[in-house]
Amino acid sequence: MEIKLIKNVLEVNERQSEENKKIFDAHGIFVCNIMSSPGSGKTTLLQKTIPVIKERSRVAVIEGDIYTTRDALRLKEFNIPVVQINTGGGCHLNAAMIAEAMKALPLKDLDAVIIENVGNLVCPAEFNIGEDEKILIYSITEGDDKPAKYPLSFTNAGAIVINKMDLAPYCQVNIDKLKLEINQHNNTAPLFMVSALKGSGLIPWTDWLLSKIENKSR
Repeated sequence: MEIKLIKNVLEVNERQSEENKKIFDAHGIFVCNIMSSPGSGKTTLLQKTIPVIKERSRVAVIEGDIYTTRDALRLKEFNIPVVQINTGGGCHLNAAMIAEAMKALPLKDLDAVIIENVGNLVCPAEFNIGEDEKILIYSITEGDDKPAKYPLSFTNAGAIVINKMDLAPYCQVNIDKLKLEINQHNNTAPLFMVSALKGSGLIPWTDWLLSKIENKSR
């Protein structure tokens, strides 16, 4: 019964995800689902990314958290639409939550929607929500063994951003091993090595994201 229940939940979510994507596609909106562990620097990366892409694209954010609106408030300074979703204990966003959040977005006036998922390296990878790409943010402080421990998050990613590279000298992390293990699970996603806090390595990442947005909106 438990297996059947899980299957039914995923099937219902997948149907809603497809409906969400149809709506986003009809408006030419590129949608990315930002996944990571808690504390990887997702919001800090968005604070450095949004001003760059905002110069050429109209962007909104759907902010997912279990509790509080703290991350959403950090993005308000950019004067873009930000919709908060609090899951109240849920470990990921689902397609129904995104469908509800979409009602608060000016879809006709957008080129991109960035969805910052709940901090979790497991559940978000299992649930499609209507996105074009899942993007994994991974902190160098998490070590070099997580691709083997949590392979689905790496396998499903359309791009992988290794963040906090400024801390690499202080961590016992074998970067070559990390890259090799990532490559074993996903050898097609571009890999970006950045420090969001220091603002280093961001140009290849923002160029890639802008190219995705502009290709979708044409």
